[in-house]
Order: sequence, then C-alpha cells, then structure tokens
Amino acid sequence: MAEQDTSAFAAPDACRAQHLRLRCRVDFAARTLRGDAALTLRGQRDGLRCLVLDTKDLQIHKVTVNGEEAKFVLGKRHSFKGSPLEITLPFELRSWDVAICAMDMRRSTKKGQDIIVEVTFETSPKSSALQWFTPEQTSGKKHPFLFSQCQAAHCRALLPCQDTPSVKMTYYAEVSVPKELVALMSAKRDGEMPDPEDVNRKIYRFSQKVPIPSYLIALVVGALESRKIGPRTLVWAEKELVDKSAYEFTETEDMLKIAEDLVGPYVWEQYDLLVLPPSFPYGGMENPCLTFVTPTLLAGDKSLSNVIAHEISHSWTGNLVTNKTWDHFWLNEGHTVYLERRIGGRLFGEQFRHFQALGGWRELQNTINTLGEKNPFTNLVLDLNEVDTDVAYSSVPYEKGFALLFYLEQLLGGPDVFIGFLKAYIQQFAYKSIVTEDWKNFLYSYFKDKVDILDKVDWNAWMNTPGMPSVKPKYDMTLSNACVALSQKWIKATESDLRSFSSADVKELSSHQLIEFLALLLLEAPLPVSHVKRMQEVYNFNAVNNSEIRFRWLRLCIQAKWEEAIPLALKMATEQGRMKFTRPLFRDLYNFDKSRDQAVTTFQQHRTCMYPVTSMLVGKDLKVDQ
Repeated sequence: MAEQDTSAFAAPDACRAQHLRLRCRVDFAARTLRGDAALTLRGQRDGLRCLVLDTKDLQIHKVTVNGEEAKFVLGKRHSFKGSPLEITLPFELRSWDVAICAMDMRRSTKKGQDIIVEVTFETSPKSSALQWFTPEQTSGKKHPFLFSQCQAAHCRALLPCQDTPSVKMTYYAEVSVPKELVALMSAKRDGEMPDPEDVNRKIYRFSQKVPIPSYLIALVVGALESRKIGPRTLVWAEKELVDKSAYEFTETEDMLKIAEDLVGPYVWEQYDLLVLPPSFPYGGMENPCLTFVTPTLLAGDKSLSNVIAHEISHSWTGNLVTNKTWDHFWLNEGHTVYLERRIGGRLFGEQFRHFQALGGWRELQNTINTLGEKNPFTNLVLDLNEVDTDVAYSSVPYEKGFALLFYLEQLLGGPDVFIGFLKAYIQQFAYKSIVTEDWKNFLYSYFKDKVDILDKVDWNAWMNTPGMPSVKPKYDMTLSNACVALSQKWIKATESDLRSFSSADVKELSSHQLIEFLALLLLEAPLPVSHVKRMQEVYNFNAVNNSEIRFRWLRLCIQAKWEEAIPLALKMATEQGRMKFTRPLFRDLYNFDKSRDQAVTTFQQHRTCMYPVTSMLVGKDLKVDQ
C-alpha cells in the first residue's frame, strides 16, 4: 500500500504531476508573484472526475484543463497545510472504447495519458515561501530583493502544486523582473529577453530537465553578481559580498569531484552557489543547480565549508533519492551528513572525519536535552499526522541518522565496504522517492551474506524510540582529546585556579576544536560568571567573527548569567536569521530573568525583518504566539 503523505492535500495516486510550466511576474511594490502554473498530470486510474492541488494563501483566478475552463473551489483553510484546490474536470478521465473516444479526444483520455491543468494565481504578500526585502535591508541599499524557501511544505504558498516529496517533475519557467535585477532559479539558466509587455522589465528563462520534488523549486531576485570559481560553478551574491564569497568557497570543485568518485556522476550539470541576505533561515538549502547559503559561513578562513560539502552531497542523497514523506526525513539528511563527512575525510583525513562525527553526537545530545528524551520528535522515523513539519524540524534526522549509518559502517566492514552500499543504494533508487522500509530491504539484499549481523541490530530502538541511541559508535579521539581536557579543566576550576588559564591554552587549537571545546561546556551545568569573565580576558572570544564559535560562546555567557553579554547575544540573534543560531539564543535570553523582557521586546521590533517561519517559531519559543 502506498504511504499517504499527511502533510499534503494532493492525491498523486489519482493523477501525478510530470512537468510544470511556470510564467510569472515579480511585483516588488505589491509583494506578490502573479502568473500561470501549467501542470502536466498523468492519470493513474480510470474514471477521474476531479483532482486536488495544494495551495496556501494563494488567490486563484482561473483554472483550465486541456484549454477548457474548469470549475474549482478552495477548500477550508487548515492552520499550516493551507487550502486544497479542488478542480472538477470538464470531462471524465477514463479509458473508453476507442470508437467512442474518436468523438472527442479531449473529452476522454485513456489511463496513462496526460492532461494539462493551468492555474492563474497570485501569491499573498505574507506568503510563507517568500521573503521580500526593501532596498535598505540589502547590502547594496539600492534595490529590493526576494528569495524563496519551499522546504518542507511551502511550495504551495508559491504556486499551486502537488506539494509532496513523493511526486517528482521537470520544470520550465519564465520570470519577469525589473530589468536592473537578476533572477535565478533551481534550474539551468536558459537565456533572457526584454519583457514585451513592459520596457522596464526583462524575462529570465529556466529549464530543469531532471525531475525534482516541489520543495526544490526555488527563486531569487536581486542585484546579483557572479564570480566563476570552477568549471561548473559560479558564486552569486550582492556586489558587496561576491568576492569574499568566491574566496570562501574555492574548494567547491574538489568536493564535487570527491563526491563523484564516492557515489557516481553528478547529473545536474551546473553547481552554482548563492549567498543570501542574513535572514536566510538555514545554513544552506540544496536547491538543484543553485545551492542557497547563509552569509554566516563567511568566516574568512574557509573553516565552515563543511556546509558546502553537505549541500553538494544532497545532489545524490535527497535530490536524486528522496524521502517519500517527511516522516522519513532522516533518509535525506542522515545519508547526506554521512557523505558530507566522507568528503571531509578525503580532504582533511580520517581523524578529522571522526572528530566531526563526534561533534555530531554531541550536537544530538544537545538537541535531545532541549527537546526532552521522551519527545516523539527525537524518534528517527516520525509520525507527522497533524504536525507542522517546521515545528518538528531539528538536528535529530541529521545526527541520529548519521549515527546509525556510522554504526552500520563499523558493523559491516568499514568505510570502503559501506561506501559501496551507499553508491549501490543511490543507483537503485535514483529519481525515486522512498520510505525507510525500502532502504532497509535494500540494505538486507546488498549485505545478504551478513544478515546475521544485521539481525542483531535493534531496529525498533533506532527507528521508533525517542532519546539518544542505545548504542554509541566508536570514535577516534585524537583531535577531541585536547578539547575534552581543556573543557574539563574549566569545569573543575575553583576561583583560585582561574589565574592558571592563559591565551596559550587555545593557541594550537583549530577553529573546529574551539567549536568543540565550547560545545562540550554547553553540555554541562552553566559555568560561574567569574569563569566566563576570565575566559573572555584570556581567550577574547568576543573578538571572534566565526559564527559557530561566537554562537556557542554567547550561549555559554547567557547561561552563566553574565549581564554584559546580553547586548551581544541580542545583536547576534537579530543581525542574522539562521534558525540554528537565532532560536537557541532567544531561548537562552528568555530563560535569563535579567534579559527576558528585552528578548521579547527586541524580537517584536525585529520580527517583520525575519523570514516568516523563523518569526513563527521564535514567537512560540518566547511564548509571544501561543
């Protein structure tokens, strides 16, 4: 039986999207997209009289099916799923006798034949898929800016579609924008031309010939420039950031080549990077042909480039082999973290791979401490029926998923053996959407000579039990030992011991090790305020620009109730919008009685500049929105 996607209204088992042709106009004044989405849908059964598409806060002006106007109704709005667009076909989709069929081919389509459903629509200025910027909110201060973020279930707020990862389609798009701006999409650029309807605008064309799920449709419009950093890679950003970005991501082609060597050819041809404004809610988003990244990666020393390795890895795990529903999100993210760390291992050595893996285990501990060890969101396989996917999002599918794969690697014969499985898994399920049972069945068939080992794995504990895994993989501690030793020294230090610390303690530590040192301290009870004051005196963490170090340092200070850190933490929580940083900082500020009111006031002042989903989730964290 097909697994039902509870996050969507669309029923692809009746008819399934094959292709999207999008024509739209970006209106910065009205903060809307207006246009037509023409979906080519293939009938999956006979006697189809109506079909349902997903929408959220869209105005629907007109629907045609094969050129004939069709009746439609927008169903009741669900709090986070949006509204089903119910379309009555102007004919019945069935396989009739060929002689009858000859009467009017348009009125009777055989099962397996295609229909074209064209919807004229307009987005809401408050669309959860889009963030609009005034010129003042951009780096250049002259032109407006727009970006989309459709994962997990927000493509329906951009255009009517079957908004489920179980459906994959190709797309072609024409986007009209003011002529001084550049439009980019998650597709290959296919030229541009003047807009015949407005001399002040131009139309950009895009073509995505590899079938993708709706959550990978992406659009950005702004005063963008590019720099070539590899044979298949341009970096795009506003002029003020483009050279800094090009320097930061020079390892991209090396990472692509390593990934191809590990798991097979890169099928998307182009791999561009786009550096977005600071409010972008994630570290990166794996939009095909155009990875979106946060400017918080611009550390100046390429030390945060593992995010690029992660997004590159998604070109195979996630974009090519996709979770069928969001309950199985770990299939996307666990495998991607595994591949990301294999790339890191090739670039920086096996000890570094183990160091990153152990850092991931600590991140999982931190997340489970925050969510609670009995929280069902800490299961590897989720039950998202009537659950908002944004609310359920955490590092669990990434790090618990990785831990399972790392554990299996050690159980089944080591890295070389397990990468053979990953490559075969990708070949087996490329261009498909799958569930955990598909993955597990393939694992058993690939390792058919090791079934006795696989049968000893407690699958129910890994998949369906909340909290930390009951089994911990083995980690090489070489690079971690210095971090553990220094963190323990601080934890055990008395007031009189504080004079023994000096800048020499951290002189030999890499930025990755500093991140780990701070992460270890965050897993313990808060330090006394005297300790964090001394740490600032000797290590001067306030002067560090690396966002991962700064984030953990400021959390440590607020948890230690150091009042001088409050303005610094508020600044970091609002000057960028990466949820990984913004939500924990705001939560810590809310939990400190001296900064609670300030946290709420600052959030309310800044929320209009936040990405819609970030604003919604921080509002819940601060109990502003119940």
